[in-house]
Amino acid sequence: MRASLGARQVLTSAPELLEFETPTSRQELYREVARISESEAGQVAQALVLFPISQQGELVAAPGFEARMDLLQSPDAGARLELSFDGRAGERWPEDRRESLQGLSEREAAELVARTLLSHWRIAPSGVVQVDRASGAPYAVAYVDGILRINPAFLYMAAAQGPASLSGAGQ
Repeated sequence: MRASLGARQVLTSAPELLEFETPTSRQELYREVARISESEAGQVAQALVLFPISQQGELVAAPGFEARMDLLQSPDAGARLELSFDGRAGERWPEDRRESLQGLSEREAAELVARTLLSHWRIAPSGVVQVDRASGAPYAVAYVDGILRINPAFLYMAAAQGPASLSGAGQ
């Protein structure tokens, strides 16, 4: 069903639809997002980019990441980050565990992805980072003014890349 849609189109769809895609399909979407992240890296975000961040008062595309990068393997360096998931933007992070998120809840997966990306992007906020759920957004993850907005559809793509999904694929 989704094989014909690209990653940008899938991001603007309901995240629940991605949950039922095959791990292979979600892995391919993740690889596409990673390729796009590398090609957009550092560009001024005049056009829509998948990972916009504010840097020195300017909106730019965040540093890219390789397709083999496991975003659910949070680096130790991210442990000092203070994250808040209080859902002040209206969308609450679901706490129910999902098989397609390697047994994590969306909130748990969002925390790992947030820590990994903020560390990879070398963002060292001075205060608490608000992590908002941004379903249907035309981007995967955005960091602007101390707020990290994560598209939950991207979490399902990222979870397809990790070691738990790879061991299940060989069975």
